[in-house]
Amino acid sequence: MTAASDERDEVDLWAERRRIAEMTRGDKEWRLWGPYLAERQWGTVREDYSADGNAWSSFTHEDARSRAYRWGEDGIAGISDDRSLLCFSLAFWNGRDRILKERLFGLANEEGNHGEDVKEVYHYLDATPSHSYLKYLYRYPQAAFPYEDLADESRRRGRERPEFEIAATGIFDDDRFFDVTVEYAKEDDDDIHVVVTAVNRGSEPAGLHLVPLLTFRNIWSWRSDAVPWRPRMVLEPGAGILCEHPRIGSYRLVHDGEPEILFCENETNRRLHAGENDAPGPFKDGIHAAIVDGEEAAISREAGTRVGLVYRATLPPGGSMQVRLRLSAGRRVRPVDAADRMLRRRIAEADAFYDALCDGLDADSRLVFRQAAAGLIWSKQFYRYDVRLWLDGDPLQPRPPAERRHGRNAAWQHLSTADILLMPDKWEYPWFAAWDLAFHCIPMALLDPDLAKKQLLLLTREWLMHPNGQLPAYEWEFGDTNPPVHAWAAFRVFEIDRERRGGRGDLAFLEGVFHKLLINFTWWVNRKDSEGRNVFQGGFLGLDNVGVFDRSRPPPGFGRVHQADGTAWMAMYALNMMRIALELALHNDVYESTASKFFEHFLFIAEAMTDMGGEGFGLWDEEDEFYYDEVDMPGGRMVPLRVRSIVGLVPLFAVEVLDPDMLQRLPDFARRLNWVLENRPQLAKLVSRWTEGGVRDRKLLSLLRGHRMKALLKRMLDESEFLSPFGIRSLSRQHKDRPYTFEALGTSFMVRYDPAESTSNMFGGNSNWRGPVWMPLNYLLVESVRRFHAYYGDDFLVEYPTGSGDHHTLAAIADGLEDRLVSLFLKDEAGHRPCFGEGPGGAAADSNLLFHEFFDGDTGRGLGASHQTGWTALILNLLRSRMIRAGTTGF
Repeated sequence: MTAASDERDEVDLWAERRRIAEMTRGDKEWRLWGPYLAERQWGTVREDYSADGNAWSSFTHEDARSRAYRWGEDGIAGISDDRSLLCFSLAFWNGRDRILKERLFGLANEEGNHGEDVKEVYHYLDATPSHSYLKYLYRYPQAAFPYEDLADESRRRGRERPEFEIAATGIFDDDRFFDVTVEYAKEDDDDIHVVVTAVNRGSEPAGLHLVPLLTFRNIWSWRSDAVPWRPRMVLEPGAGILCEHPRIGSYRLVHDGEPEILFCENETNRRLHAGENDAPGPFKDGIHAAIVDGEEAAISREAGTRVGLVYRATLPPGGSMQVRLRLSAGRRVRPVDAADRMLRRRIAEADAFYDALCDGLDADSRLVFRQAAAGLIWSKQFYRYDVRLWLDGDPLQPRPPAERRHGRNAAWQHLSTADILLMPDKWEYPWFAAWDLAFHCIPMALLDPDLAKKQLLLLTREWLMHPNGQLPAYEWEFGDTNPPVHAWAAFRVFEIDRERRGGRGDLAFLEGVFHKLLINFTWWVNRKDSEGRNVFQGGFLGLDNVGVFDRSRPPPGFGRVHQADGTAWMAMYALNMMRIALELALHNDVYESTASKFFEHFLFIAEAMTDMGGEGFGLWDEEDEFYYDEVDMPGGRMVPLRVRSIVGLVPLFAVEVLDPDMLQRLPDFARRLNWVLENRPQLAKLVSRWTEGGVRDRKLLSLLRGHRMKALLKRMLDESEFLSPFGIRSLSRQHKDRPYTFEALGTSFMVRYDPAESTSNMFGGNSNWRGPVWMPLNYLLVESVRRFHAYYGDDFLVEYPTGSGDHHTLAAIADGLEDRLVSLFLKDEAGHRPCFGEGPGGAAADSNLLFHEFFDGDTGRGLGASHQTGWTALILNLLRSRMIRAGTTGF
């Protein structure tokens, strides 16, 4: 990636930081174009207009070739403007496939033996926050793509077997594939060079059709008033393709070589889907039909709303072909021969940007840092969804079935968004999720703090946040509940940004998000603590199948589930809100009383965790010394669900340490705090060692008295239970040999330790909280251990690992947990990266990484969504912590 030294000497090494500053000030919008194109628009709720709500079957991968999307576009290695009105992507054909390869293939939720799953090999290799440089690698087979084999074998496999990946089909054997690298280099914010390089990795000559695609998102087929005139692409011989759009003006695509130019309309093939045999074309599938089936009548040679530039070549073994294009605003014809110079310059600037951020890291850690950052940046996506329009249907289309008005998201008709959002995974989860996005913003703050702040504020805006104060959970059910981590994320982003910029930080951001979260906190109190006992029933809470049964929908006859994690999350939320209020109070004393209110609310939740409603029992099990969920059963019984899972460790997250100088600067808060502790002794005793100052006389607020904290750490740091070589497991390994069984009302449930993919049908089986290591909760555990150390100091030692006889400070234990998590991606002594795993496809290109959704609790192999760089990008913050330990900050 490093540019030649003579070229680098000519480069402004602070250029990328300057572009970030320009975006932050609003001087120049470098984010106008970016990697905003979805990788899967089909199979989404937005495109589902069925009566039964089965989004996967309503709009399939097979449909996507010939049906226009209502709400977005998709493609391979694509970019678009920030409204995805004009979209650029790549397509391929090897002369053998039955279809033009225009989009990534994968299995629907009901087809995969572990739920939805992309069946392709691709990598996000590099990216800068301004998108001045982007790099993407796609691996395309030379034999016919194994669509049927992948689907058939996955259907045959049960949940106890691993997923059947594309490499296991043998399609890549003997290196019979093309590696296609796509690079983007911006000359300006609306002037982009594109360089595509395809290499034949096989030992025999192979033919390839390389097809850059340019598409206008269809906004004209739904409403007569959508645009005053239809956008148009027109071939201008010798001057490329002129694109005219009523909303974004003119753009021109110029190219090198002499490709065949094929136009069509980005409209549904009504002959195929509506039985209108006389419907005039060309349609969306016209380029496919012309290339694969030789149908000249399927395309236009002059104009359309979609165009493909067809480059054909037969590449010898090891041979390559390269295509250069330039997409720029305006009518001016800009040459493509400047691409190589601009590419070298932008690469050198990217090198300089990441060299500064990675100061103190070794070469392998730098590679991990840079590719994790690339994945996070490539995970941005334009997200358009208007629920009211979606329910009502469009004037120019058939009216949707009436059943939909009482189905999914019917209570969210205020939601209407057309924004760039950080996605968990642009193929497997091409829709935002509230708690995923909160975690995404922590690493994003290291790269582009302005964007991180805007993302957190965006989710609280009136077009997303429900009028009742709820944050939208995720597209499949906005009304579900994710853990309330928004306040935590906001304050962490504030701290990272403050460290980066110096001074007192962005108080306007902090105050803005705080006021909206006051409404959200009230929603939690009113809706999820229906009995007013400060015990919260979050239900789903993002943990999928961690429970004995679906906690959002207990079986018939079962009552409410009192959740150890739901209540602990709310204790954490109260402390986060208190901490934000204290920060604001340092500059505006009106917030002192608000901070006091959240302090008291935290104490009431702590009391409830110990004694629910004054009935003498809580969620802590004295015999097991662990927290468990409890379920109401007939006859007034409350029965513990003794699954030893990460749910019982969540109370560790509710911890805050206050410095005495802050209390001195906020006398009203300090007086109220002391009054409560003196006059509410039953609450005061819950605050661990409040009267005993810790290191530098700090004060500790925690759900856990000292003994309970030690008991949880003893279990968490036990290698026969939660402690994996690669972090903290989501379920105790003891449940491997001793599964938990719960029998009630004639029904039997069992929870067994599964270190890899789920064997449970719950939530479709596409994620698993019954053993694997999940990055976000591990990150919170590391942070919590560090906060306890800030109070207890170096004199407080804990056995680590449990039973080893070795005792360490809490800071050293946090360091050790960080090292285990980081080791997922770094080469071990044998040169192996644990995240690659073993078996077919395990020996993927050594330097091309994937940042999976979760990781095998025993081996570290990456699992779940393969490109879930969102919260797994927290590896950036863990690596930065290593830099701080080494005496550098990365800023």
